[in-house]
Amino acid sequence: MRRSQLISLCLILAIAFGAFLGTAGRRKTPALGLDLKGGVLVVLKPTKPVSDAILNQSIEIIRSRVDALGVAEPDISRLGRNIVVQLPGVKNKERALEIVGQTAELRFRPVLSLLPPFDANPEPPKTTTTTSAAPTTTAPGPTTSTTTPAQIPTSTKDEDKPENPVVLPEIVKGRVVQRYALGPSELTGRVVRTASARAPQTGGGWTVEVEFTSDGGKKFDDLAKAYYQQSVAIVLDGVVKSAPKINEQEFHGKATISGGSSGFSEREAKDLSLVLRFGALPVQLERQTVQEVSATLGKDSLRAGLIAGAIGLGLVLLYMVLYYRALGIVVLFGLTVSAMLMYSIITWLSETSGLTLSLAGATGIIVSVGITVDSYIVYFERLKDEIRSGKTLRSSVDRGFQRAWRTILAADISSLIGAALLYWLTVGPVRGFAFFLGLSTVIDLVTAYFFKRPVVAFLGRSRFFTEARWFGVARGLASTPTGAS
Repeated sequence: MRRSQLISLCLILAIAFGAFLGTAGRRKTPALGLDLKGGVLVVLKPTKPVSDAILNQSIEIIRSRVDALGVAEPDISRLGRNIVVQLPGVKNKERALEIVGQTAELRFRPVLSLLPPFDANPEPPKTTTTTSAAPTTTAPGPTTSTTTPAQIPTSTKDEDKPENPVVLPEIVKGRVVQRYALGPSELTGRVVRTASARAPQTGGGWTVEVEFTSDGGKKFDDLAKAYYQQSVAIVLDGVVKSAPKINEQEFHGKATISGGSSGFSEREAKDLSLVLRFGALPVQLERQTVQEVSATLGKDSLRAGLIAGAIGLGLVLLYMVLYYRALGIVVLFGLTVSAMLMYSIITWLSETSGLTLSLAGATGIIVSVGITVDSYIVYFERLKDEIRSGKTLRSSVDRGFQRAWRTILAADISSLIGAALLYWLTVGPVRGFAFFLGLSTVIDLVTAYFFKRPVVAFLGRSRFFTEARWFGVARGLASTPTGAS
């Protein structure tokens, strides 16, 4: 074995074992997809005909929202004119579905007067103040509007059009706690650049820090001047999220939204900042289908796949040992090295990029085992040709590998091209299959060059592995088919 070959062997073994032990030591595992872990599948349909550009924009916004929710590797794709959203392992189904399909049209409406929730007559709520720094609270009391009862609008949430006065509710924990008579919308969420949730500083609830665009900041300052010392409701999808009293006339591009009479909870603040940060959906979507995939069903599928893969792999290794003798052990260790690299890379991608292992992906890995074994067979058959021509195993290792490497490289590149085209042109499970097939093929090229060649060179220098009666490499490679001359 040459020094360069020894270095390459030590390098690949150190990387494979080091990555695997590090992954196992941290007790990290690959994230499983919807069909293996269970979760939610929802089909969304636009309420009116829209263009492809609008659908694609909606998909990108939904993907951004779901990523921010922490759902690992959501699968969001088009099916005709519908949008299919798969959320593997989602913990709070209802919250996720609300965020996914919420149009999040933010509007700023002046408050004309306060109304009771229904027929009740509760005490007036506390009004919070929007400021450019930290939120403050003013004394309880109604708004300063002098609107008479005859001026109170009669439009309800169902008729929430930006140009109309409306009556909209404030909802806390699913209960209407206040209704507001509101004037026409003065601004929309388009003036918002970004938003983030902020934990309570000195008591009170969570708040949402809003940063406006350069043009939006000017418009909001104009709104503040027009309604200085009056209340302006912040309305999100027909619900009043906050009705702060404007206590400043300039905000310099930043403001704080507090949660109405009771303040935002942590979840409410984070959800509001999330939909504001990623913008409004360009079209209203309605749920066509909501399907829950059982985690038990996913585990059964995974178990069946692992059993089938283990049986198939065992039969392949048995055949390789019987046919190629000691070289079959090379295949066993080579597949082990490939498996450790594969496991470590998938786990790392699950942590950093949200990659999930689906049933289609597992199928791609199993199929790739055949490609990996084929590369070993190509090399071993080249060694056979060299030995049959009268050369020794030691002198055949390098020459045989050079000839085999061109074939292995051509075959694996063909597989990579096919996997890349599948990944680019398809959606859903087929993309998962293509990705894992491509990843396995790349790992096969790495192990073929850095592991297979130096290990066979090492065996070629050992008389035990080359000359043993039943296990010898040379005897296995020198064997000829029955009937050959």
